[in-house]
Amino acid sequence: MAIQQNLASRGVDFSFAYLSAPSRFSISEGLAPIWSGWAPIFDTVDAASSNLAMLEAGLFNTVKVALLAIAFSTMIGVALGVFRLSTNWLVRNLAFAIGEFIRNTPILIQLMFWYFAVLLQLPSAASTTTVRRWFVAEQSGVFLPLPHLAEGSEPASSLLVAVAIAFLAAACLRRFPTRWRIALLGAGLCFAGASYTTGLRIDLDLPVLGRFGATGGLHFTPEMSAILIAIMVNSAGYISEIVRGAIEGLPKGQWEAAAALGLSRRDTIRDIVLPQVFRIIIPSLTNRYISLTKDTSIGIAIGFPDLFSVSGTVANQTGRDFETVLIVMGVYLLLSWVISALTNVVNRRFALERA
Repeated sequence: MAIQQNLASRGVDFSFAYLSAPSRFSISEGLAPIWSGWAPIFDTVDAASSNLAMLEAGLFNTVKVALLAIAFSTMIGVALGVFRLSTNWLVRNLAFAIGEFIRNTPILIQLMFWYFAVLLQLPSAASTTTVRRWFVAEQSGVFLPLPHLAEGSEPASSLLVAVAIAFLAAACLRRFPTRWRIALLGAGLCFAGASYTTGLRIDLDLPVLGRFGATGGLHFTPEMSAILIAIMVNSAGYISEIVRGAIEGLPKGQWEAAAALGLSRRDTIRDIVLPQVFRIIIPSLTNRYISLTKDTSIGIAIGFPDLFSVSGTVANQTGRDFETVLIVMGVYLLLSWVISALTNVVNRRFALERA
């Protein structure tokens, strides 16, 4: 209220009514939710969409990149961290060189490299070859197979598939006794069979390479691919150092005890070291994931329509810089809180009980 009064005294009104006005500009990609009942339906946006829908589409792109980068950077970072302590001289030093190069190079430079030196140098559609139609990489982007429900599939079958996946995932957890894991596996297979008998049909949409480019499948634009690879690789370098430090921080006696029990180095890392490492590094991973999410804003350098890029266009079109900046700051703050809350739940779940 005080801010609104101060702005009004200077002849500047403060209002968010511009969010419902037509945007009058388009973005290359992004989906915005359209609420129909209790569930949203995501659809593309255009110049007739509201400014709010444009910001939602930018947020969709930001969250999409952040989630994919979190998943892949964690896997790559853990692998690099383990390789840093390998007994193989070549593997150990190669992982060290990769990690040092990534962490000591600005992420913006890495983004420019992946976009201009790699993705934009891919062959054109006329000279592109496919790998058994499962993968297409050309100047218009990267195309991958996309599974989807076939026409005529019953809605109930989708629910049965979700239940089957949940049971099968639980069967893979070693914390359950063997008899429970066998029961969960059997239940998962039963639900999977039931979903098929109720009319579940899954088709695979494969990319098709035509004369004027590829179509079909899951399409990653060059901008989307560049920002994803850059953030994923950059974060993997930092995560590898976090993992390496956590492994070296474990008592040496655990390695010796595992060797005395006859465990190989691979089994020791998988069954003894990594479970303890993940318990230790969760707070550090939280900070890395929050930084990773905010790093998506550098996509403006290559024209990727993330939240920050779209908000700049909205502010320029409407002249509502102050309101738009407040919205963007609030959204990034909310994303950081959500990531922190989720990782704190995981941290409490795996924390050691104190006497």
